[in-house]
Amino acid sequence: MFDKLEDLVKRLEEILNQLGEPGVANDQNLYRKLMKEQAELTPIVEKYTEYKQAKEGIEDSLALLETESDEEMRELAKEELNDCKERLGGIEDDLRILLLPKDPNDEKNVVVEIRAGAGGDEAALFAAELYRMYVHFAEENRWKPEMISLNENGIGGFKEVVFMINGSGAYSKLKYESGVHRVQRIPVTESGGRIHTSTATVAIMPEAEEVDVEIDMNDCKFDVFRASGNGGQCVNTTDSAVRLTHIPTGIVISCQDEKSQLKNKDKALKVLRSRLYDLKLQEAQDAEAEARRSQVGTGDRSEKIRTYNFPQGRVTDHRIKFTSHRLQEVLNGDIQEILDNLIAADQSAKLAKMNEEG
Repeated sequence: MFDKLEDLVKRLEEILNQLGEPGVANDQNLYRKLMKEQAELTPIVEKYTEYKQAKEGIEDSLALLETESDEEMRELAKEELNDCKERLGGIEDDLRILLLPKDPNDEKNVVVEIRAGAGGDEAALFAAELYRMYVHFAEENRWKPEMISLNENGIGGFKEVVFMINGSGAYSKLKYESGVHRVQRIPVTESGGRIHTSTATVAIMPEAEEVDVEIDMNDCKFDVFRASGNGGQCVNTTDSAVRLTHIPTGIVISCQDEKSQLKNKDKALKVLRSRLYDLKLQEAQDAEAEARRSQVGTGDRSEKIRTYNFPQGRVTDHRIKFTSHRLQEVLNGDIQEILDNLIAADQSAKLAKMNEEG
């Protein structure tokens, strides 16, 4: 580990020297690449500097205890020694986490698909609440939500909604949200006052670049139709909505949010590219069953991951046995505490696997 850290220190020095060279800023691609690498390496090198300072503090304290006869000075040296030893353990853990292999998709935007599951109209109402939860969370993080397509049920519920969240690091946080979300409550549609259980499925996919997935346009069939629902005066008067069918996979994507047919076509292709990329990632994970087991819920879409229980005012994430009694705040988009616990559990699982492999 320490040889690698020393190499990273040297690499950061090289990058800083390169950034100081005249002309580098004129090459925008190189400049962006170097700045990105600098941003990734700086926290690791800073933490390693902390580690070396703590080690130096231990050595200085031990040397002082060997040579110093003054009792007061010896007590100070002992305090310093204990403090440095305590800090060292935590710093080593932080360094191991910082050195974990990075998910190459972490910095990407995401495509989110939410579908009502079991429970009819109540499931659709819950799907709409999940959509609002993610939009509020995105806005809190200064990310930009962008609607792709929406299929409503007439009473404010969503049978299906597809949208993008544009923002650096969106996938790194939201990738843990894929799976089956379950709600337990008395539906507004229920006259008998009985608690019902309904579900909605959430799929989080990294936005794929053209270099990630190549689409043969001969495999794509486009149909245009008139958009329906809200969208202003022009929405029902032009054939602006687009339905894209990917013939080899049978994937169908409808997009009608934009008034321009061309923009709807571009959005549909973005979603298709992300779905195909996601299929590729799923296949890779299936091929590495052990890698999937070492991750916390970023794989199986059929996995029941979370329950939102209204009578008890609680949210429980079943993967990490975490419960919060802040149900309303969570549904208002305050999901950071849950995500922090999921990220910590994921890191712990990966560290344990790394230690097993030696």
